[in-house]
Amino acid sequence: MRNPRFHVRGHVIATATVAALVTFAVPGCTAASDEARAPAAPTPGASAGSSAPSAAPTEPAPSPTPSYALSTAPSTIPAVREHIPARGPGWKPAPQARVVVAPSDKAALSDEGKLLAGELRMGYAESGEPRTGDVELSLGAKGSGPPESYTLAVKDGRVRIAGPDEAGVFYGTRTLKQAVKSAGSAPEGTVRDGPAKPQRGLNLDIARKHFTPDWIEDRLREMADLKLNQLGLHFSDDQAFRIESDSHPEIVSTPHLTKAQVRAITALASRLHITVVPEIDSPGHLGAVLRAHPGLQLRDAQGRAVKGAVDISNPASAKLVDELLREYRPLFPGGAWHLGADEYQALVVRDPEASFPQLASAARQRYGPTARVQDLATGWLNDRANTVRPSGKALKAWNDGFFRGGVTSAAKDIQVEYWTGKEIGARPPLEYLREGRKVVNLNDEYLYYVLGEPNQFTYPTGKRIYEQWTPLVLRGTTPVPAQYADQILGGRLAVWSDLSGAQTQNQVAAGIRVPLAALSQKVWDARTPALPWTGFSALADRLDPPG
Repeated sequence: MRNPRFHVRGHVIATATVAALVTFAVPGCTAASDEARAPAAPTPGASAGSSAPSAAPTEPAPSPTPSYALSTAPSTIPAVREHIPARGPGWKPAPQARVVVAPSDKAALSDEGKLLAGELRMGYAESGEPRTGDVELSLGAKGSGPPESYTLAVKDGRVRIAGPDEAGVFYGTRTLKQAVKSAGSAPEGTVRDGPAKPQRGLNLDIARKHFTPDWIEDRLREMADLKLNQLGLHFSDDQAFRIESDSHPEIVSTPHLTKAQVRAITALASRLHITVVPEIDSPGHLGAVLRAHPGLQLRDAQGRAVKGAVDISNPASAKLVDELLREYRPLFPGGAWHLGADEYQALVVRDPEASFPQLASAARQRYGPTARVQDLATGWLNDRANTVRPSGKALKAWNDGFFRGGVTSAAKDIQVEYWTGKEIGARPPLEYLREGRKVVNLNDEYLYYVLGEPNQFTYPTGKRIYEQWTPLVLRGTTPVPAQYADQILGGRLAVWSDLSGAQTQNQVAAGIRVPLAALSQKVWDARTPALPWTGFSALADRLDPPG
């Protein structure tokens, strides 16, 4: 690039030595120039050590200022949504550089600052006076941008990351960390970034397979770097109940997580701006509870036990589950709770009223002469929601726990976690959207990682998620109309441990690594990615090497 400092129209610049114009490409983080002046030519007739007077000094030839190519966006997963390029050396960590948080933001951002400083091997300071080479973190005024958004500006040898909330600033630090890891430096210019969807994450079945606390915490760190913000924990099922209980210790399986371990997990998640969403699935998937309380078992008209299902016409069933819900509410301080409600086996038979007359009778008694078993199941869901709702948590349930055509309906504030259209009676996504419900995408066609691949499941691939799936693709491979995009809150990749011995913990981690990265891209920015799959896959391996 020709530097206009040295271009004079209509004149020829003649000097004893013609200065060459040089374009520098410097990915460093310094304000000082990397160029050095050439030593002056010796005066004619003079020799080293001569005492003869030298000629009068001449004006040194001007030295060119480095010129930089226009910057490109940093290489990150998910990709930043907007980058305003600029010319300059960019930024990289230097020995004396610091991560700086103003004293007024100390309470909010010290965790973010200290974490980034440790990751980039920099110092940390609480100061209102950043220096050249520093990274400055700051909170903007509330409402100064959308939730979880941020700006990251690289200019004058410094980095400035600001956002309207702590999560946004944190995501800015993830962008900086990845930029340095992928390219050694952060490019000059300004990033303006934020998520398309408010819910982005991983769902983990720890009931059918025990996962150690260390493994779960490693997944939290992986998720945080991908700007994912929800970890669902399904910890109760037919096979096991995996968290320590004080109210009902008799139902707890071995091995399990202690409450102290859960508190450590939720504390780390909070620091990483991840909400842990617990799930005690009911009224089905309660086999572990029923082994200790067989009197609550649902039985059909012939007296046959129904696997995993409690008798929802028995008040003792509700009492036990509500005791568990109340016990675990304070253990999970995050803002959401999953009520389950899927695959209640009383509702997958041809004639539930004939097969389960006690449920049909209870439904009519509560809801009137035309009520059916599905109405009693809906009442169960609403009652459990009423138990959790005083905590202020957002409520969730699986899509096959919502029924059409009953005399009662599920509470409107319960989010529909859409996973399948394959179950008997499962409704298409548009029915929920047309009712105005909020929906979260866990499409079992793309996002279900089922250990052992039973029931025609296949392990999801990052390539398929990256190239074919968007949050609008709720069921099968067909998207719902874009007019409903705002009702779709996001999505999660789901690990289900149906055949728990099929993979080790390490194999699960390796298997979900790239699918999770692909999901993160599509829930952060639902538009078609600019990077082709081969480039994305290579970047994923560079940022988080396999093995």
